[in-house]
Amino acid sequence: MSELGWQREFDDPIALPNGRQLVSLRDAATYVTGLPKTEAALPEWQAAIEALILVADLGGPMMFARVGVMRALNRGHVREFNPDRKDPHWGKRKLKRDQ
Repeated sequence: MSELGWQREFDDPIALPNGRQLVSLRDAATYVTGLPKTEAALPEWQAAIEALILVADLGGPMMFARVGVMRALNRGHVREFNPDRKDPHWGKRKLKRDQ
């Protein structure tokens, strides 16, 4: 386990809506502490803050902190089903006996 604490870096940087990136736990903590009080009080951000602290202080998996921050950043996004994304697989292949 790495003993770097807040200097530990994410495997992949987290892209922010303003174009910046969060590279380390310190970057994520600085971003969260800069949020308005009303937004930082939301349950998603509270969970992200807790995950950051657990990972930095107790040396937990970095994925916990990444998932917490990503869920908080994307809390209002609703995934939509796009039926045109993938073609159906049925009706394309025929059995040898049917040829």
